[in-house]
Amino acid sequence: MAHFIDRRLNGKNKSAVNRQRFIRRYKQQIKKAVADAISDRSVTDISSGESVTIPHKDITEPFFHQGKGGRRQIIHPGNDQFSEGDRIARPQGGGQGSGQGDASADGEGSDDFVFSISKDEYLDLLFEDLALPNLQKNQLDKLVQYKNVRAGFRADGVPSTIDIVRSLRGSLARRVALTASKKVTLAELEQQLQTLDREPVPDQQLRLQLLEQIATVKARIAAVPFIDSFDLRFRNYQKKPEPTSKAVMFCLMDVSGSMDQPTKDMAKRFYILLYLFLSRSYKNVDVVYIRHHTQAKEVDEQEFFYSQETGGTIVSSAVKLMHEIITDRYDPTLWNIYAAQASDGDNWTDDSAPCAALLANKVLPLVRYYAYIEISPRAHQSLWHEYEKLLIQHDNMAIEHIRELADIYPVFRQLFKKQAA
Repeated sequence: MAHFIDRRLNGKNKSAVNRQRFIRRYKQQIKKAVADAISDRSVTDISSGESVTIPHKDITEPFFHQGKGGRRQIIHPGNDQFSEGDRIARPQGGGQGSGQGDASADGEGSDDFVFSISKDEYLDLLFEDLALPNLQKNQLDKLVQYKNVRAGFRADGVPSTIDIVRSLRGSLARRVALTASKKVTLAELEQQLQTLDREPVPDQQLRLQLLEQIATVKARIAAVPFIDSFDLRFRNYQKKPEPTSKAVMFCLMDVSGSMDQPTKDMAKRFYILLYLFLSRSYKNVDVVYIRHHTQAKEVDEQEFFYSQETGGTIVSSAVKLMHEIITDRYDPTLWNIYAAQASDGDNWTDDSAPCAALLANKVLPLVRYYAYIEISPRAHQSLWHEYEKLLIQHDNMAIEHIRELADIYPVFRQLFKKQAA
């Protein structure tokens, strides 16, 4: 039987080409597995790879073969039980399993194909068709600037870049190399002259010859220039690309008594998705954690997600602290500022309106994007309604509602989906 299998597009790295073609072919199944993994995985391994299961029937390759028909004779090597013309009975039992593979009466079957994708492939599929809002406003900050850095020496250049020490070092090496043998000859001639002068009656003709030879050698040594154009060395500079894009992500979260650990865990999953997404657009991403109840405080990640507080909630304290940190450490002309606020919606009623005003007047003009997610199965309260009013005048703000763990990834995609050109 002749099989013809398509092996085009195979370069030297055949596995990589086949892998990418396989991913394109089964993209829908893989994307579904990636989306499901967001809800099932822990926050510590959300950036690792993923195992994708594809039904066996979907991975068969088409091939050309000779059609069945006519009278054929097949020889099975190793057969010691049957002869030509024997009728083989159908095996009893089997085929009663409940697995997902193709059942077989003789105990053999085909399992579903498990395909592992790498971290980069996983993130590519995770953030496909997503984009940072208001990125056009920050286009200049994402340009690559070039910085002149030292890159050794060169034999030509402008006078202002001459390296004196390196040039003199080359001059000294050249003079030593060119005069070493002459100085040895000069020392020998001078030694002969001294020996001749110590004799009672020196040979004057020989003495004159030695003096002429000494003068000739000294003239040759003096003819070697102190510095030559060949010795000059110029400092060499080359332009090194230096990405100027850098971002800071502010994570604001209510840690009052109403925020239990499962709610914080859902908020943490959202924050990690946001961090991974920003890391793919910016080279440097700082993260600032601000927790608040009646008072706001900048903390580290451990305290941010796992500390438990009691008491009421005043959201404006966190917004005010965020504005102070931006003023002190993150110049909006140099940094791309993003913020994500997570809360269960509880807030002191008299604080919701001042909080919205503080956000509109001081924070939103400085940030690229401000996302508010409310994690609660309850109906919306005063803070949500005040934030809704800001959406009319500010296009760099969005609010979404998360009711359960499975809503995290859809809400994230809704916040960062690509806008129409």
